[in-house]
Amino acid sequence: MRGRSRKAPPFFVSGLLTITEWLYSHRVMNSASLDAAFAALADPTRRAILGRLSLGDASVGDLAKPFALTQPAISKHLKVLEQAGLIERGRDAQRRPRRLNPEGLKAACDWLEPFRKDWQRRFDNLDRHLAGTNDKED
Repeated sequence: MRGRSRKAPPFFVSGLLTITEWLYSHRVMNSASLDAAFAALADPTRRAILGRLSLGDASVGDLAKPFALTQPAISKHLKVLEQAGLIERGRDAQRRPRRLNPEGLKAACDWLEPFRKDWQRRFDNLDRHLAGTNDKED
């Protein structure tokens, strides 16, 4: 495939993203840490654990209480979250409480942000259109 240029994705061709945004999204999309974060977030138990940790640090036992899972099963979920960089292990005397790592979620949030902005713009346009339609009917 020498000499062939890589074809731009359809969302770029349609003008929705600038070349800078496309290059940034393409680079981040292939990031192993981003893949790990989305894979970790795909499981409802892990999302519930993150929700609990948003209230403050918690031990493995505290995190296991709301679930019908064994402590080793919860520990496996925690390991996935730690490897994805979404949580970190603290140290409090004999305890090893887990806590959120806000920087771990930053890559996922940064990747999603252009899509959120685009959809917000679309909804704003729809609101304006519908408001204009209602004015014409009155």
